[in-house]
Amino acid sequence: MPPLDLVTATRHLSRSDPVMRRIVKSIGVCGLRPGGRGDHFTTLARAIVGQQLSTRAAETIWNRVLALHPNGKQLRPEDVLTLTAADLRSAGLSNAKAAYVKDLAAKVAANEIKLRGLHRLDDEDIVASLTGVKGVGRWTVEMFLIFKLGRPDVWPVGDLGIRNAVARGYGLEPTTENLMAVSEPWRPWRSVASWYLWRSLSAQPV
Repeated sequence: MPPLDLVTATRHLSRSDPVMRRIVKSIGVCGLRPGGRGDHFTTLARAIVGQQLSTRAAETIWNRVLALHPNGKQLRPEDVLTLTAADLRSAGLSNAKAAYVKDLAAKVAANEIKLRGLHRLDDEDIVASLTGVKGVGRWTVEMFLIFKLGRPDVWPVGDLGIRNAVARGYGLEPTTENLMAVSEPWRPWRSVASWYLWRSLSAQPV
């Protein structure tokens, strides 16, 4: 699998698919910048907190969770384990999300989930490893692969935004079969295609 190369990826997408070419032209330079939201644990905990929330609500609750920690910046597994469920609920987490974050912290602290070596695994092995955490499903891991590890060929067919963007841009019913078929010309750069599709939802019709 090649490393993420935005210039090569954008050129490939534009050449391989006329619809994607119009989307790329409309949006411009790809702004995908993996790795900017903290270490692996922080990124995963933040993803759990933000599940099924708007970006603004997720950010507000995440900042409250950080404020529970003395330095108010980085949250480590051992810090989470000192918090009670009531502490986490006071920051705005549901009972379920409080349990999920605690489970992530416990598994990382016990070295059941080896975050440090994740980058050496292939995508599906990372999915298998991280979905062993309560509340972490395939979608959460796919976001981690794209936005944290910068894996180039992730195609999150279960993402509502992706499904809406394909329906709008390609006039297709967004079944898994159609989504897989439409993505074939984009390999091995489907992560970059995903970024453009997400952005296309807020762009002018292409």
